[in-house]
Amino acid sequence: MTTSMLFPGFEPRRISTAGAEINLVIGGCGPPLLLLHGYPQTHAIWHRIAPRLAEHFTVVCTDLRGYGDSAKPPGETDHRSYSKRAMAQDQVEVMEALGFKRFALVGHDRGGRVAHRLVRDHSARVVRLAVLDISPTASMYAKTDKAFATAYYHWFFLIQPYDLPERLIGADPAYYLRKKLGGWGSTLDHFDRRAYAEYVRCFCDPATIHASCEDYRASATIDLEHDAADAGRKLDCPLLVLWGAKGVVHRLFDPVADWKSVANDVRGKVLASGHYLAEEAPDETYADLLAFFRD
Repeated sequence: MTTSMLFPGFEPRRISTAGAEINLVIGGCGPPLLLLHGYPQTHAIWHRIAPRLAEHFTVVCTDLRGYGDSAKPPGETDHRSYSKRAMAQDQVEVMEALGFKRFALVGHDRGGRVAHRLVRDHSARVVRLAVLDISPTASMYAKTDKAFATAYYHWFFLIQPYDLPERLIGADPAYYLRKKLGGWGSTLDHFDRRAYAEYVRCFCDPATIHASCEDYRASATIDLEHDAADAGRKLDCPLLVLWGAKGVVHRLFDPVADWKSVANDVRGKVLASGHYLAEEAPDETYADLLAFFRD
């Protein structure tokens, strides 16, 4: 299996939650650290830093509901199956099943949005939170302009009603994936060919295409409702935000200021990278995460 080569010494597992069966790898020893990937990828994004983090932590890398080899429940009219609340609940139940009631948490891209909701709904579970190359969802929607809509057109394409985006992506999913992965401030050259093969294998599944559209539809509807209900209530756990100097977030947003609007203890740093920090700038990403979680 490709991921076993990418994560030497890690054990593959599958854990059933109340809403989905979640695929993961676990390795290392020490305090628990959960790593959540983004769109349109899988837990394979962490292959360049997870083995090093496993020298200090028990590292859990999961496939989010709807992605990779995790279950892909059908979408619903209100998209609740792919709300960040439902996706975060999966991760809490996974960590509970592994024996971890409290843990540190890292989320890249969509995984960062799941992580944000996880801390909102389960604040006692999370010791520290790091988010990679995002500002809060509500902040990004509120600041949408022509430049953002052009750069992140997929936000507005994927939320179109079923099954328009599914059919268009499904006509040539490998082409669409190649354009997305190579379009956020860098080229495809930084991807390990084995990891990239995993992304292609998983994304070409029609169920993954549908689930990922549902993820974005939820972000534009039910997730914003949940965020609005939390307005004025800030996160208390320490939060680190890292982002890439070549990416859209750096060009159009102020990540530290944006996260300070929703959290009390925020620090941040820009890295010489595009969107995919853990794969493009693994040494710097690893060093900053290690320093933050060992502080």
